[in-house]
Amino acid sequence: MATTTFSKEEKAAIKAAVAEKKAAQEGADAAAACDAAIAAMTGTDKDLAEAFHALVAENTPLAAKTWYGMPAYADADGKIVVAFKPGAKFKIRYATLEFQQAAKLDDGTLWPVGYAITGMGDAERTRIAELLRTAAAR
Repeated sequence: MATTTFSKEEKAAIKAAVAEKKAAQEGADAAAACDAAIAAMTGTDKDLAEAFHALVAENTPLAAKTWYGMPAYADADGKIVVAFKPGAKFKIRYATLEFQQAAKLDDGTLWPVGYAITGMGDAERTRIAELLRTAAAR
């Protein structure tokens, strides 16, 4: 039987989205909110989020912000291109890089929009940088 009740984590994400919208209307610093979201993480999630944040800054013009309480990066129109979903937030075994519809990753009629990530060596950094440059292309 399907349930219509949101999990504790889903409720927290919804509350975060409402708070983000209100903060944006009040002129809050979206980049600072992204930094705070990363700083609040621990362990592997924090290490990966910091590395990902640096890759976004080095390889794209995307603006840092939060999206449902997670670090996210938006294009000039304010549309989310990519978000970092920490594994601990949803009690899953890995973090994910989640590309949204504004990402320019189209490749034929089928392409990935989410990537599980458990570590970030040189090969992963190179691949992620390529994905980010493609996703942010105008």
